[in-house]
Amino acid sequence: MNRCAEAAAVAATVPDAGVGDAGLRPPMVPRQASFFPPPVPNPFVQQTHIGTASRLRIFLLGIILLPIRALLVALILLLAWPFAAISTACCPEKLTHPITGWRRKVTEPALKFLGRALFFSMGFIVTVKGKIASPLEAPIFVVAPHSTFFDGIACVIAGLPSMVSRNENAQVPLMGRLLRAVQPVLVSRVDPDSRKTTINEIIKRATSRGEWPQILVFPEGTCTNRSCLITFKPGAFIPGVPVQPILLRYPNKLDTVTWTWQGYTFIQLCVLTFCQPFTKVEVEFLPVQVPNHEEKSDPVLFANRVRNVMADALGIPVTDHTYEDCRLMISAGQLTLPMETGLVEFTKISRKLKLDWDGIRKHLDEYASIASSSKGGRIGIEEFAEYLKLPVSDVLRQLFALFDRNHDGSIDFREYVIGLAVLCNPANTEEIIQVAFKLFDVDEDGYITEEEFSTILQASLGVPALDVSGLFKEIAQGDSVSYEEFKSFALKHPEYAKIFTTYLDLQTCLVFSLPEEVRATPSIASNKVSPENHEESTSDKKDD
Repeated sequence: MNRCAEAAAVAATVPDAGVGDAGLRPPMVPRQASFFPPPVPNPFVQQTHIGTASRLRIFLLGIILLPIRALLVALILLLAWPFAAISTACCPEKLTHPITGWRRKVTEPALKFLGRALFFSMGFIVTVKGKIASPLEAPIFVVAPHSTFFDGIACVIAGLPSMVSRNENAQVPLMGRLLRAVQPVLVSRVDPDSRKTTINEIIKRATSRGEWPQILVFPEGTCTNRSCLITFKPGAFIPGVPVQPILLRYPNKLDTVTWTWQGYTFIQLCVLTFCQPFTKVEVEFLPVQVPNHEEKSDPVLFANRVRNVMADALGIPVTDHTYEDCRLMISAGQLTLPMETGLVEFTKISRKLKLDWDGIRKHLDEYASIASSSKGGRIGIEEFAEYLKLPVSDVLRQLFALFDRNHDGSIDFREYVIGLAVLCNPANTEEIIQVAFKLFDVDEDGYITEEEFSTILQASLGVPALDVSGLFKEIAQGDSVSYEEFKSFALKHPEYAKIFTTYLDLQTCLVFSLPEEVRATPSIASNKVSPENHEESTSDKKDD
């Protein structure tokens, strides 16, 4: 729909506009399929409901199983520590060469056996499907979905490949030594070049042709509830080498393993799992995925294809959520909004709308100031009108409907961010702001008075008895508004841009509907905003 047609649709809803019925709902702007809501609204929450009978069974079994399994786990970890110590003795924390020779031959089989014994003592019954690729066939394993700390079982089944881990984890007593035994790629949070260093290390190991152990990566980068596969980070796909996907399934009647941002804690999950008679897990090795020429130069393309292959095998959808959505969830909770408010599918929104995390986080603060008083953390038409300090009118309903992409009568944070970027910000250019200022500056003295401001808003919103004193005071420093004040307000509040451009479009349509001889009559007016265009510009003023 072109701008004039859109304005005509708006005009159809304005009383006495002379176009159509006053109650007609105007057609919306096209909804790009890429901006449709995700098939899984919140993959970072897990609600496990345990009935009375299950609670009683857990209690009775826990009396026996919990202490026995806790003791066995501690015993196996203590037995594994000497082998890990031998394997890493006299080695720097960040390895420059792989561990080879007798130490690897002696310690690796022992650690593999103890790793399997560890999970067996916890009650895990493992089913393995598919064939494990050799280091020459696939230097990198990618594991998904990542839903719990128990996913480390994939590392044991795959033969203890190297993992990517935080540098701090290697400092933990006992566990740090066991981690170092698998020759991990350590990531430092304090090193500004850590990401580049980590990528270079992965590339070096992945292209060593079997000299280094295979690398196991959880490309999602955070835990989900296994209802979908979220965005795969490109790190494992940058080397451009073949990868082998590994699928994890936990086909249990009672889910005691899922560890998400909202749900059971680490200790609670350990206790619940240890109190089960057994916990089933399936580890499936899919065929090796070899990148084509285009995917070698575009790791994101390779990552998306591998993710689709894994999602099809699991029978679940994919979404564009990522770890940054989790950060926004936490921020939403700190702003007293429901945590799921912050979920926007960050990967898609940031890529298509050219927004970074800081920009979206700033929008969240704005959204919270509007929605904090509403139920459910969503914006209704009343909150929208109160925020804009405007009455509920047909034009305002049209603007609200453009934000409300799913037509449920409310605006969530995702719709708010998309609306600002797609509808308002493009309309908030310097040129539009200048034209809008001239539109309000009826007497063309370079300032807008409250009377002039009220006159134009009454016309654009179709509300004859409109009180705009509150809104005017927010813009003005005194009794009138200069262009700089007007521009500063417009840039900080892009929501108003659509109202201004709608009114300008209505005026344009009116002009083109007039007889040609009337349209041809020039009306020269001064331009206090851009005086250099004075001789060429025609007035945008209309007689009200």
